Amino acid sequence: MEGILDEREFNLQADAMLARIEAAFDASAADLDVEIKPGGVIEIEFDNGSKIIVNRHTAAREIWLAARSGGYHFKPDQGRWLATRDGSELMAVLSRCATEQAGAPVELR
Repeated sequence: MEGILDEREFNLQADAMLARIEAAFDASAADLDVEIKPGGVIEIEFDNGSKIIVNRHTAAREIWLAARSGGYHFKPDQGRWLATRDGSELMAVLSRCATEQAGAPVELR
C-alpha cells in the first residue's frame, strides 16, 4: 500500500474514481438511477427500491461502499482501489453488488 496521502491528493484520487464509477454506470445498460450528492457521494437506486451508496471518506483516506450485502472500505494502492478486508478491487465489488441488487448482470468497466 502507498504511504498515507495528504488530504488534497486523496481527494483528487477519490474524485477521479467517483467520476469513473459514475461514467461506468452511465455506460452500462442497467436500469437504475445514479445521483451525485454533495461531498463525494454517489447514490445508485435500483427498480426494486434498493440502493448502493459510494462515498469518499477523507478522514480515513478510503472510499466506502454500502450495499445490501454489506459495507466495504477501499484504499488507494498504486492506481487501484483495494478492499481493506480481502484486497478485492472496487469496480469488481461494485459490479457484483449492483448485479445482486438489480437482479440482472451489471457490468462496469
